[in-house]
Amino acid sequence: MQTLTKIIHNNCPPLPPIPTDVKPKLIKLNQVKAVLFDVYGTLFVSGSGDVGTAAASDSADALTQALAASGFEGELEQAGRIGKERLKAEILKWHAAARTAGIDFPEVEISRIWKTLVDSLLNTKAEPEQIRRLAVEYECRVNPVFPMPKSLETIEALKQRDLTLGIVSNAQFYTPLLFPAFFQKTTEELGFDPDCCIWSFKELRAKPSTLLFKKVGKFMRENHGFGLDETVYVGNDMLNDVYCAQQAGCRTVLFAGDQRSLRMRENDERCLAIQPDAVITSLPQLLEIL
Repeated sequence: MQTLTKIIHNNCPPLPPIPTDVKPKLIKLNQVKAVLFDVYGTLFVSGSGDVGTAAASDSADALTQALAASGFEGELEQAGRIGKERLKAEILKWHAAARTAGIDFPEVEISRIWKTLVDSLLNTKAEPEQIRRLAVEYECRVNPVFPMPKSLETIEALKQRDLTLGIVSNAQFYTPLLFPAFFQKTTEELGFDPDCCIWSFKELRAKPSTLLFKKVGKFMRENHGFGLDETVYVGNDMLNDVYCAQQAGCRTVLFAGDQRSLRMRENDERCLAIQPDAVITSLPQLLEIL
């Protein structure tokens, strides 16, 4: 893990958020016992506004550079040129198979996608650690990230209030590595309950599926004795965060602190009739309303 976290840290320079024109709505939320967070665009500034598999800012050059940095040999420029489209095709193929199997919002496990792609492109049998490095090298190029201002201080302050902390995030294996990469602590060392951290790549199901929230709600009921009705979810996307968290029974806070990642979804009928319980434009504002 140390090598991958170092790659993330060294390849993601400071990335300030771009302010939005949204006005905060600092409504006091009472009887809250747990806070769940989204990651990309909420706890971390995201260069593309989302996890890399959903990003549109990738390039052939990024893939060529990532292959070279990961120690692959051969026709890397050619692999970069054709690999970008093949990557998208492999992801779509995975999604189609998962939908046929009855999964509402499929998620890939990106290491398996990269393994299939690289072995085909370079006629090789890449080792798992080299594939993981490639995934991280590529992600850092297409979707550099950096902690949102005051994210660590906000997490620490919420933990001092004895609130249960968790994460529900569209993610890949490298997403949990962002925390030790930038904060020198794992999510558990920061105070997040590991049973209340739901990562889409482990579930092979992504938001806006409400099943991710229902799973964390089951853990909270069993481990802490309360449910999603006493839980606040904080995220930057009106569909993937506010809508699906409300559908599962959470109270919600829209984080509107970065123009890159704010998703109002004004043309999505699922979002037309809903409103978050509160709106914040900086993470410390969360401390004012809880």
